[in-house]
Amino acid sequence: MAGRQIANDHLRLSWHDTQMMATLSPQSVMDYFCRKSNPFYDHMCNNETVRMQRLGPEHLHNMIGLEYILLHVAEPILYVIRKQHRHNPSEATPIADYYIIGGTVYKAPDLANVINARILNTVVNLQSAFEEASSYARYHPNKGYTWDFSSNKVLSDKSKSDKKDANAAKDENSGTLFQKQRVDMLLAELLRKFPPPIPPMLQNLQQPLPAGDELNAAGNPNSELNNATGPLDIKTEGVDMKPPPEKKSK
Repeated sequence: MAGRQIANDHLRLSWHDTQMMATLSPQSVMDYFCRKSNPFYDHMCNNETVRMQRLGPEHLHNMIGLEYILLHVAEPILYVIRKQHRHNPSEATPIADYYIIGGTVYKAPDLANVINARILNTVVNLQSAFEEASSYARYHPNKGYTWDFSSNKVLSDKSKSDKKDANAAKDENSGTLFQKQRVDMLLAELLRKFPPPIPPMLQNLQQPLPAGDELNAAGNPNSELNNATGPLDIKTEGVDMKPPPEKKSK
């Protein structure tokens, strides 16, 4: 637990030496990193033993324990140094990576720290978004939930502009006054050329009456035509009301 706390503290640290920053090169970067003022450098490593004995860097492969190696170079800006534990000349376990950008040393975060930081950042942003959204929500017993952005000028102006754009788009889609009048004229012309069929009920009403019937209907107010309740009145035919023949007794 304490080691993880120290590792997290190292992620917030950076180190540089103004006297040697301008002279960094692949040949001098290890000496720059292994300075005693560097908080990322462990003085109990094999690199310190090699320096004290004034041996060459190639002797590190024959030693067992903690060591630092130059892993990647992208001159003149980037240098990557790896901290690892060597078990034998052909096997070593990586422990941490450090990168030097423009002469400043940083510790590279591991995958767990990267994922935790991304999740924490996402949760914080979502929480702040929900809190801000809930502050604009209003509830009324009749209307239910509505939004009120009057307290935020930017959102209020944006809401008004969105409504104006929607109304403008609606007016634009509905067409101009000339287009509306032109469409009405074309529809009237089509209706004149192709009138709709007249229903049979209306056709019966439009049929002319004989001359005698017209005079009778006009002169006699009690005529059947005047007393008809509508075009559907039908004159009932006579029905034979005689009883059936009686059966003769045997």
